[in-house]
Amino acid sequence: MKPRISVLTLGVEDLERSLAFYRDGLGLPTEGIVGKEFEHGAVAFFDLQAGVKLALWSRKDLSHEAKVPLAPPSSTEMTIGHNVASKEEVDQVMEQARKAGATITDPAHETFWGGYSGHFMDPDGHLWEVVWNPAWELEA
Repeated sequence: MKPRISVLTLGVEDLERSLAFYRDGLGLPTEGIVGKEFEHGAVAFFDLQAGVKLALWSRKDLSHEAKVPLAPPSSTEMTIGHNVASKEEVDQVMEQARKAGATITDPAHETFWGGYSGHFMDPDGHLWEVVWNPAWELEA
């Protein structure tokens, strides 16, 4: 297996609500919901960097497709890391997420390892970390 991830799919309860959060609230580019003509096929894709996509798909449809039982969602299974180029950008993204309806679980702060980060949950409880790491050079 090559060390590559091309799509990160989040299972959501309400596809329209989640589409609005990511598109209108966070400003991620998308063509909207596609695949409505297929049973279990409605999905929204967002273009990220270098060809990576974020997908939103109904939890029920994801369960059906993967042949796994639908289980209660948990915010502690993983985080989605969004690295930025400055402390100020962490604050800006955290505020944008709050205005979009995210729950701020951990306000932006200095970290024990010398960085600056905060955490928020999207409307379905997916946990995001917005972080500036002084050891990583990113474009502003």
